[in-house]
Amino acid sequence: MLGKKKAKPRRPAGNFDTLISSRTTIEGDVHFSGGLHVDGRIRGKVLAEDGSDAVLRVSEVGEVTGDIAAPHVIINGTVHGDVYASTHLELAEKAAINGSVYYNLIQMAMGSSVNGNLVHQREPSALLAQDNKAPRSEANGELPDESEEELSAADSGKPE
Repeated sequence: MLGKKKAKPRRPAGNFDTLISSRTTIEGDVHFSGGLHVDGRIRGKVLAEDGSDAVLRVSEVGEVTGDIAAPHVIINGTVHGDVYASTHLELAEKAAINGSVYYNLIQMAMGSSVNGNLVHQREPSALLAQDNKAPRSEANGELPDESEEELSAADSGKPE
């Protein structure tokens, strides 16, 4: 209606159970539930527990080299990998993502950057349950490439 403001999406606020400090580097995958605040570096995947309402926050000095999958993701640092946010993704002004972003609801501040694809997906299950066995071209809805035999037969003009 006229004169009514739309309700802003609720920013996941709350307690962060785990802090990775700026003097810490973790090599390997990190599985978490609740809240995870990253000031340090993670080299590996950061994955929220299935069915949880987990929140991941990567601060201005934080860096993740690997894929991220969580319902609520807040980034103000650097991510080298794909980001899968099933509920809400917030990119603050110093956020830099080098990889594709799969989101349901996104909020981007002026100054944030994504060097990759932005893909809107409504179903959270489609975000977090990516099937890595299917070739990328089929997953994007494109037809798979023709085999070399089919191409050489087409080039020679001879029917098989």
